[in-house]
Amino acid sequence: MMRRMRRLRKPGLRRIVAETRVSTDDLIMPLFVDGRLKTPVAIESMPGQSRHSIESLAREVEELEELGVPGVILFGLPEEKDEVGSGAYDPQGVVQRAAERIKETTSKVVVIADLCLCEYTSHGHCGLIKNQLVSNDETLPLLGKAAVSQARAGADVVAPSGMMDQMVAAIRAALDDEGFTDTPILSYAAKYASSFYGPFREAAQSGYAFGDRSGYQMDPANALEALWEVRLDIEEGADMIMVKPAMPYLDVVRMVKDEFGMPTAAYQVSGEYSMIMAAAERGWIDGEKAMGEALTSIKRAGADMILTYYAKEFARKELEG
Repeated sequence: MMRRMRRLRKPGLRRIVAETRVSTDDLIMPLFVDGRLKTPVAIESMPGQSRHSIESLAREVEELEELGVPGVILFGLPEEKDEVGSGAYDPQGVVQRAAERIKETTSKVVVIADLCLCEYTSHGHCGLIKNQLVSNDETLPLLGKAAVSQARAGADVVAPSGMMDQMVAAIRAALDDEGFTDTPILSYAAKYASSFYGPFREAAQSGYAFGDRSGYQMDPANALEALWEVRLDIEEGADMIMVKPAMPYLDVVRMVKDEFGMPTAAYQVSGEYSMIMAAAERGWIDGEKAMGEALTSIKRAGADMILTYYAKEFARKELEG
């Protein structure tokens, strides 16, 4: 008997036998909130995305809720930056005020607060600086303070992204000491020193004044090291873990999911998103199909959650059928 694989590739059957499906339920929408703005400002390097005022952010989250998007992650641009990133742990910081504003509505959207100093420091690095180097251990108490202030403001989840050693342990201890024992941690456990972050740095205005972040973010050449990083964060109390970026590291997503079975997120970062959108704008590719293929590859690799700037558009198209 001759096996003909294409028998199952007819339009109706193709849908029935599909092994992997991306749903709006899988998606988390990253949002930028700028404490200096009164109205949204388009991000030139990220087609379709904007920096929001606190009020426009609240309206955006309400729209996302109506479309069925289950979660958002907030990135803040403070009114002022300083050497110690005090805006990250200021009770009246921009992310804290944004979380409070979102929670004033009846929104059921899960609010995740990105937890790092880089958007708030004048030098753009993810920790305190001594002799042109990030001081890991001196940064940890500030991350704990930031986590507590975010949880107190209403954040449902805190997501440390700075790749500081022992950051999850410090944050878990700080949250527990202040009574936030039920606040989960989504750790950027395997975050690579990637060239795909460029548009984000424009969006968040978080470029660094000197050096780079390769001293604390992972080497793109290393995959097994990701398992060490993830294991350490789980042992320190992470409830969910993340691989960032997504598509260049699908092998890592699969390894992490297979090894630990933890709720696993993958971040389709700004460069991944913007490449597809820019090529689509020029007519080089079918943007909708390419984005669907990209998200499917991330889900197929083992991600339970996908952080993507396409979440709103995907949800809208899914509702339209």
